[in-house]
Order: sequence, then structure tokens, then C-alpha cells
Amino acid sequence: MRQSEVTRNTLETRIRVAINLDGSGTSEIATGIGFFDHMLDQIARHGRIDLAVTADGDLHIDAHHTVEDVGITFGQALNKALGEKKGLRRYGDAHVPLDEALSRVVVDLSGRPGLVYHVPYTRSTIGVFDVDLIREFFQGLVNHANITVHIDNLRGENSHHQAETVFKAFGRALRAACERDARASDDIPSTKGSL
Repeated sequence: MRQSEVTRNTLETRIRVAINLDGSGTSEIATGIGFFDHMLDQIARHGRIDLAVTADGDLHIDAHHTVEDVGITFGQALNKALGEKKGLRRYGDAHVPLDEALSRVVVDLSGRPGLVYHVPYTRSTIGVFDVDLIREFFQGLVNHANITVHIDNLRGENSHHQAETVFKAFGRALRAACERDARASDDIPSTKGSL
């Protein structure tokens, strides 16, 4: 069963993330941050991952702690759901357009955290959402999932479109990396024998 549930409670946030990697793309998201909920839903739908996220954070300060801690908890849940990573494709990539915007995301279930992030947003906010927090989300995620992710927005003029292509492409790339490889059986996809 490639599913898990992780709870993270700090003085700043209380987060719960449940993941089913073999789901149908359903989501129940409630972080208190509308735009962020919309982006997390993109991961679920395009990654065909069942995803439940609840967050109660110190939004009276700003959204930073909530977004970062959701990334951390998501990463922990993903790492737990992946288990030993036997029989997985390991690598996944996706290009996703939305009108004038185009993003590419490449995922490696490497066992090593790494984020390369190049997204030149045309505005600093989407509504009231600070676009800097998107990097914080992905940094927390890769650090705790122990995966490598390269994110590049190749073009775009509308910041909402840029962000949405990033999250959709991440969902699709993650889906591809997590797929079972019929030719690999129970092999771990590494010459080291572990990931």
C-alpha cells in the first residue's frame, strides 16, 4: 500500500497530510490560503494522487510558516509512501503549458534532497499570495522527501499561469517517477542497490 499520513505540530502550525500514490486524483485541501489550496489540488489531479491536507497556521502573521510546513509534511508523507522505492521508474519529467506560460519539471526519487528552481515571476504576488513562498514549499518538500527536483518556467507573462504550470508539471513528473516499471519488478532503480 503506497499511502501514508503524517501530522506535524509546532508552535506556528498544525499540519496533516495524507497521500495515496495509487489514487485517482481526488483532493481535500484546507490550508486557509485559497491560492495555495488551488495549487495543491493541481498536484493531486495531475499526479493522480489522492491528497488530503489540513493546516491551521499563524496566518495573522503571514502565510510563510503554513506554506513551508505543508511542504515539509508533504515531503515526509511522500517519503513514507514511497517506502524502499522498489520497482519504480524513479525519473519523471513533464512540460505543461497554460496559455502563454510553459514550465518544465524533472523529478528524481534519488534519496538525496536537491532543488533547482528558476521561475522569473512577472509579479511578486498573485492576489495576496507572495510568489516567494512557492520556492519555500518545494524546498521543504524536497528536503523531507529526499528527492531531487528541477523546476524551470520557460516562458510566461501572467504569474498565475506561471505558478499553475509549475504545480501541474510537478504533479505529472511525480506521477511518472512513482509509476511502477513492469520491467524492473522489485528492483531498486539504482546501481547502489538503494535510494
